[in-house]
Amino acid sequence: MTATATDFTQRLDKTAEETEALLGELLGDAPLADEIIRPKRLIESMRYSSLNGGKRLRPFLVVESAAVFGVPRKGALLAGAALECIHCYSLIHDDLPAMDNSDLRRGRPTLHKVYDDATAILAGDALLTIAFDIITRDEIHPDAGVRLALTRALARCAGVGGMAGGQILDLAGEGRFGDSGPVDVARVQQMKTGALLRFGCIAGALLGQASAAEYQALDDYGRALGEAFQIADDLLDVEGDAATLGKPAGADAELGKTTFVTQLGIEGARQRVRDLLARGDAALSIFGAKGDVLRAAAHFVAERKS
Repeated sequence: MTATATDFTQRLDKTAEETEALLGELLGDAPLADEIIRPKRLIESMRYSSLNGGKRLRPFLVVESAAVFGVPRKGALLAGAALECIHCYSLIHDDLPAMDNSDLRRGRPTLHKVYDDATAILAGDALLTIAFDIITRDEIHPDAGVRLALTRALARCAGVGGMAGGQILDLAGEGRFGDSGPVDVARVQQMKTGALLRFGCIAGALLGQASAAEYQALDDYGRALGEAFQIADDLLDVEGDAATLGKPAGADAELGKTTFVTQLGIEGARQRVRDLLARGDAALSIFGAKGDVLRAAAHFVAERKS
């Protein structure tokens, strides 16, 4: 393993540990000002799906993209925690019987299997909502304009023109709503999966009050990373196994989804990942050595086994 790869792994693990601890605090039992109580079943179900699992790649991207500009780590971690809450909410809802109907997530039973559908829906709703409580906090950045820009960007990446919109397009591609015509896989995944990963990259630029060129570089990198992540995910669904993945393998084929692999073939998908890595690397060239950890992150995404 190279020095950069070792440094990346250590930094990823450190951010995961810090994010875990921070989420534990944010999802504590004690109500905050203007809250009445935090119902035990709801907060416990939120914690079940948010703690003790995951690589925390999205918070890592926030922290490392912010580090390029020397942003204080505390604020970046908070922004990353907000993003992770939205990611975890999306997994809860995605696993529900009405969506992908999954029994396993991160090697454990999915939330609706441990509790019930109603609790899972409300836990997802609450995680989505608390994300916007977190992203607006003064500790993230002293400039209210920066906090507003972050909040707007997060809403747009998570909402109708981002992740949620991508999810309904994905369901349409399965034929859930009748014949929806040909599936634009790249567009679906740019929204469903890529949008939150992209936010992890542009969040650092917003926190760092980057120049237009620097923002564009991280935006381009984030878009390439998001697509590479999804293609790697599609390849894992074909080639991986449930024990390694921590979720059922072959789910996409079972649901009749059109994926990058079904469109490009396995070798074509692998070549597309290589092209995306080159694109991401070119985007980061503006940062010189400061972009090395983000470069390593792209390779991690492309080569991961789970």
